[in-house]
Amino acid sequence: KDAAVFHAFAEAGHELAGLHINYESAKKFPLDEIENKDVPLNWRVEAMKLTKDKSAIVYNDFLTLSGIPPEVFDYKLGNRSALEWIIDQYRVTKDEQGNIVSDPNHADDEKYIVNLIGKIITVSLETLKLVKSLPELTP
Repeated sequence: KDAAVFHAFAEAGHELAGLHINYESAKKFPLDEIENKDVPLNWRVEAMKLTKDKSAIVYNDFLTLSGIPPEVFDYKLGNRSALEWIIDQYRVTKDEQGNIVSDPNHADDEKYIVNLIGKIITVSLETLKLVKSLPELTP
């Protein structure tokens, strides 16, 4: 029995490593892309924010991504979910003097961040599914 439990954890670890290392090739979770027709098409992000109910991300004035499954917030990196980490980190920032700009937008792939969000949601959900499938450990 102990060997079976060990092998289940080893296999899950192998799957998790592959899932996380290859997150960029994960299937994109199908979010609803709600476009504001009153503003020009724009895939650039300045600073994203979650809606109060956490069911959508206001990406910019042009785009809102909705249909975020609530369980995605159960997969945590420290004290926040992977999705919340992406929302926090993928924003344009400047140093105190305004001389150095950090811009996460990719000129060669305008939808990189939109696609990344979908992939991170998939990785988070698949991680939770794998962890929940593990056998219970008994002392």
